[in-house]
Amino acid sequence: MGRPPSVAIVGTRGYPSYYGGLETAVRKLAPSLADHGWDVTVHGRRGTTRDDDPGRDLRVRTVAVWALERKSLSNLSSGLASTLRLLRTPPDVTLVMSTAVGFWLPLLKLRGVPTVVNTDGIEWERDKWGRFAKAVLYAGAWMTARFATDLVFDARAIERYWNSTFRRSGHYIPYGGEPHPAPVPLEGLHAGEYVLLVARFVPENTVAEFLEAARSLAAEHQVVLVGSTGWGGGLDDDAASLARTHPSIRWLGHVSDEATLNGLYANAGVYFHGHSVGGTNPSLVQAMASGTPIVARDTVYNREVLGETGVFCSPDPRSIEAAIRSVMEDPDARSRMGRDNQLRAQSFFTWEAVCSAYEDVLREALTARGRPT
Repeated sequence: MGRPPSVAIVGTRGYPSYYGGLETAVRKLAPSLADHGWDVTVHGRRGTTRDDDPGRDLRVRTVAVWALERKSLSNLSSGLASTLRLLRTPPDVTLVMSTAVGFWLPLLKLRGVPTVVNTDGIEWERDKWGRFAKAVLYAGAWMTARFATDLVFDARAIERYWNSTFRRSGHYIPYGGEPHPAPVPLEGLHAGEYVLLVARFVPENTVAEFLEAARSLAAEHQVVLVGSTGWGGGLDDDAASLARTHPSIRWLGHVSDEATLNGLYANAGVYFHGHSVGGTNPSLVQAMASGTPIVARDTVYNREVLGETGVFCSPDPRSIEAAIRSVMEDPDARSRMGRDNQLRAQSFFTWEAVCSAYEDVLREALTARGRPT
């Protein structure tokens, strides 16, 4: 009997990490691959994970690599450090979770290592980046389209974009969610009576507009803010100021405890989702799986995921406030929306289906190296 196929996962903060959607996917995918006989190694940046994390699967090996801790260079530098390691000890296939690593894919191709790349969102359209950073990110995507063995798109709209812009096809694999019935995790909160925001504090997630709407919403409803910029200042300062001046507003910063976060989703009266640039967003899918009523910014990505089960609004404070009030003040609508969201998540967005689809793509990529599947 031959050795198990080996896969290296690169392009995220590491395993297990609770930072964002890509890290959530790795946290689900790595143990699933190990369950199915894969030899799994996850590369991550130094200091971003804990060896004693209780959620760690000991079958998954980890490698900590050097990175420049700058928001525009972290993925690029850690991707290079991971690539240099992989050139020395190549796996059978590499799963890349960031197109910023695209610059280094030619090296892996020369070494004979097939690569499957999750294209994630359209990163170069995010407002947080300057002109030069956007150009670099676009170049990384172009290199990915040119040199990746295979591609994964987390939304049909992202797939269409890559088809038309880079002339590359691939596989549609969204993110998953899991229902986690749980009590309200924080003292002073009451089930169904608070409005929840979970987002990285960047402009394209409509955070500034939501914070403005929260000033008025807080007169009748509790508002819970989860997230931060990751670098301090700006929207972090605005959220902290709101929490100090409005007793009904609570800013929790980044929450890495899954039980706490799942409890917040499951008991929210409304979850507001303001993301505008990415494809299928794990926070949105988890809120759906939790049976939470959702008000979302009106984008092609959010409509693709929610279908007819959500309420959509424009990215301005008045529209956000009006949409949230209309749902919060209608218990029957909240009950119906929560039920419909959960059924949709169970039909289209489960981690079991997501992990199975990733394994199928990775096994296909093995043929590029001549390994039996």
